[in-house]
Amino acid sequence: MDFGSARRAVLQLLGTTAPADVPALLHWMRTTRDFDELTRDNRDAVLKNVADDLRCRLPPEAVLGSEQRALQKIRQQPEPTVHVDAFLYDEDVIDSLCEEGKMSRNFCTVCGSHRTAPLGFISHSFSLMELKFIYLHVLPDLSGKLLVDIGSRLGTVLYGVKSSFVLPVLHELILLQVLHADICTQGPLLQSADVIVMNNVFEYFLTEAEQARAWNYIIQNVRKQGSLLVTVPSLQDSLVGLEINVQLSSWVEEIPLDLDVYPERDIDREALEQIHLYKVL
Repeated sequence: MDFGSARRAVLQLLGTTAPADVPALLHWMRTTRDFDELTRDNRDAVLKNVADDLRCRLPPEAVLGSEQRALQKIRQQPEPTVHVDAFLYDEDVIDSLCEEGKMSRNFCTVCGSHRTAPLGFISHSFSLMELKFIYLHVLPDLSGKLLVDIGSRLGTVLYGVKSSFVLPVLHELILLQVLHADICTQGPLLQSADVIVMNNVFEYFLTEAEQARAWNYIIQNVRKQGSLLVTVPSLQDSLVGLEINVQLSSWVEEIPLDLDVYPERDIDREALEQIHLYKVL
């Protein structure tokens, strides 16, 4: 059945539905997960396969032993908090692990009792939903552009590029380069960048003095007019309490994001609200 015939069949079905039941039927069509297999994007499948492979190679918390400062910061949270990498563990995977007893969403407030409270979850990676939002609804066409992901960790931003979110036809021609270096030694790279992505980039990995040093270096070198910064959280939240040598308003302007353009029904709006876009003045 071609599109035209299918459309007519659906309209005919709606026309034979009891008028009182039409609102409920339309609501079901808008919200059901029954159509997921029909609408699944191949790009989603590529990234899910990458996540499946990485989960087998990393410890469950996806934090390496060398990331001692991150582990310490997580333990200092006011409520019990665990690192659950949002790229590796989507809600379905977490549900499966909880059912198997390998993960929990709650902690016991009184040992041995039924009084429990939700665990705090923190991630240093973008989820698949967040990646799609950034590439499809936040950033412009990146053809011929230089994108720099600072503090890439598992490389989720790069996987998003290679999954065809950026260039659906020519993604095989995208050049990826991974640098293991102090960002404060990468002035020429920052000066050339058209887009810079920073996701919880320093707070959990550097002291406040080291954070201030890194941010001052970035601000000094990211001066290409019109270049874009994607940050989580906002620059204001990242820089609070740090010794920074510039007023944000003289360096960048924030570009409002429309969260309503995201096509998926099941979105974590709170997570998307943490994504901010800035343009260098």
